Amino acid sequence: MTHSPSLADIAAKLEAYDPQALPASEVLKLPPHDNSAMDGYAFHGSALNKAQALSLKVVGTALAGKAWQGQVQEGECVKIMTGAIMPQGLNTVVPQELCKMSAENEIEIPAGLLQVGDNRRLCGEDIMQGKAALHKGALITPAAAGLLASLGVPRVSVVRRLRVAYFSTGDEILSLGESPREGAVYDSNRYTVHGMLQSLGCEMVDMGVVKDDPLLLEQAFNQAAEQADAIITSGGVSVGEADFTKAMMKKLGDVVFWKIAMRPGRPMAVGRIQKDNRSAILFGLPGNPVAVMVTFLAFVKPALLKMMGSSASPEPMMRAKTLEVLRKKPGRTEYQRGLVSRNANGELEVVTTGNQGSGVLSSMVQANALIVLSHQQGTAQLGDWVDVLML
Repeated sequence: MTHSPSLADIAAKLEAYDPQALPASEVLKLPPHDNSAMDGYAFHGSALNKAQALSLKVVGTALAGKAWQGQVQEGECVKIMTGAIMPQGLNTVVPQELCKMSAENEIEIPAGLLQVGDNRRLCGEDIMQGKAALHKGALITPAAAGLLASLGVPRVSVVRRLRVAYFSTGDEILSLGESPREGAVYDSNRYTVHGMLQSLGCEMVDMGVVKDDPLLLEQAFNQAAEQADAIITSGGVSVGEADFTKAMMKKLGDVVFWKIAMRPGRPMAVGRIQKDNRSAILFGLPGNPVAVMVTFLAFVKPALLKMMGSSASPEPMMRAKTLEVLRKKPGRTEYQRGLVSRNANGELEVVTTGNQGSGVLSSMVQANALIVLSHQQGTAQLGDWVDVLML
């Protein structure tokens, strides 16, 4: 390919799911009434004078959860607790630490400290009546869960958890617990894939290691397609004699694309595996550990979120000044492992974490960001501003 396909391209070609997600709904006002943002004294702000202290008589106490029903006259105030309903006709709260008792049941507010409306939470300032609390496709984050609870909503309709099957391929791959042998390496990819899927809340099916045998691969793909919405493999998508994954994809389904103009991660395949009346989206990732992580973050993660019905915006790129020369040829997008920090001027700076080989997983452990050098971009010189994607 001459360019990296966008998520929109992938979604269109794969006919990505369009599940029923959380609907927008009419909600009550939040908060449902004006209330105090502070422990202090509520009064009408029109009595404030920038040049003169204000003395007020305390005529009652408003507690949270129990509205004060009395009437407040000119020159009077009500002691009020945080969250308590503002008494009728009052619009300003002075924090108790900013005023002093001038006499029994009287307070004095120093001049120039407050403006009308200070320390009052307005009715509906969080959510106005008739506005949606959460839109279709919203992720139920901790903040969203708290918002639903604050509205008294005990249950909402959500998209079920995506079920993802994954396995590694290769005769040289050892599972943990197996005895080492010459020419073999322990499988790291399944554990990084597991961690990344777990962070998305997916239901996972670990299918272990599948040897470079067409029959075993066919069995694994059929089994995965029967029970999963998506399949992730690592290895077997290159051009070696024993790389059967891409061929098996063609036999059992279709290949939407193979090979991407990126580094690391060029030999990545995406397609669909068909089994009876079911089909599963397949992401055939490279075998090198760093390439697995980069292709997952760049392609698989946004695609899985799309399949879950999420409408969340992509994670934003940030700009950082490189403290070293970043060598690159135009014609492919490169993701280099970087360490971002902030200098004395408040600017973001970035350095690489050393060896950028696609098998050097330790440099990914040290990184807190990926330096993204775009398709047409050449070498970035010392002091150039570059895009960084925080991990």
